[in-house]
This record gives sequence, structure tokens and C-alpha cells, in this order.
Amino acid sequence: MASKKILMLVGDYVEDYEAMVPFQALLAVGHQVHAVCPGKRAGETVRTAVHDFEGDQTYSEKRGHNFTLNATFDEVNPADYDALLVPGGRAPEYLRLNPRVLSIVRHFAETNKPIAAICHGLQILAAAGVLKGRRCTAYPAVGPEVRNSGGDYQDIPADKALVDGNLVSSPAWPGHPEFIAAFLKLLGTQIQP
Repeated sequence: MASKKILMLVGDYVEDYEAMVPFQALLAVGHQVHAVCPGKRAGETVRTAVHDFEGDQTYSEKRGHNFTLNATFDEVNPADYDALLVPGGRAPEYLRLNPRVLSIVRHFAETNKPIAAICHGLQILAAAGVLKGRRCTAYPAVGPEVRNSGGDYQDIPADKALVDGNLVSSPAWPGHPEFIAAFLKLLGTQIQP
């Protein structure tokens, strides 16, 4: 299996599990993952938030870990990457305001490279205008944004994932097993017992 180079877009208060778990899983199977944040350099950190589902009308939020960036946003050339990973949390609501973030996302969509987006990460894809006609899912509160951007929002259980061509999406971190497995398949990763 050829190692792939994956770009991951994060920011302060990215969802802890949605950044940490895919990042570590992709590294564990031999891929290279560059985690970047606008305005920050390799070696700096972003704060994370842990979102949990505890029976309230929405998720709860607690302070998570510090997540260390291993690449510098300003030095990223999206053409150098094979795939894009967009975690959720609160970071997407302000990352989508960054024109370069949107340009990077459009590169992956226009070149049909694999894109994995989870939970609120779909806010960035919606803002980039790359969801028109695409079947996808997200955290339910993001559904209206997906629909308003022309996406075909699918309301699926939180522990599931959905694939439409080069795009894999999931409502939240409980979907990691299906979400990561589907992304690995899009990357051509073969794991054998």
C-alpha cells in the first residue's frame, strides 16, 4: 500500500475525538497527516473541546486536550496532498470565514480527491460551495446549512457514515468506525489481519 499525504484542517476548539482519533488512526496505518490551523505554525497547539451526548437537547461541551500542529498553514500547497480531513467542533464556524481555507477545500473537490468531513466540519464544505448535489450528513444542527448550499442532507444515526463518490461524512464521533473505514477505502488503504 502506498502511503498517502493527508491535510487536516483544525482550529481552536476543534472537537477532541474528531481530531485526535482519525489523526492517530491514519498515522498508525502508515499515512502522513499534516494538521494545520490558519495563523499558527508547526509546533504550536490548538485547544480542543469534548462534545458529548448526555440526554440534553444538544451536545455538552468540556475542555479537551491541547493538540499539537505538525505543519504550518501558510506553507501548505493543497496540490501536494492526496486527501483532506475536516473535523468538527466549534472551529469550523470561524474557519469557514477564511478565504484560503475555502480555496483549499475547493481544490480537493475540483480535483476529486478524497474528502472526509464529520459533524460541524460540513459547515466549511457548505461555505466553500462544494456540496451542491452531494449526498452527505453532518451534525443535525448543520443540516439546514447543507441544504441551503445545495447539498442533499441525510439524517442518519450518529454512529454511521455516508459515502458519496469522493466524500465521506458522519454526524459525529460515534461514527468513527464507519467513517474512518470508509475514508481508508477511498484512500486505497488495505488492512489485512
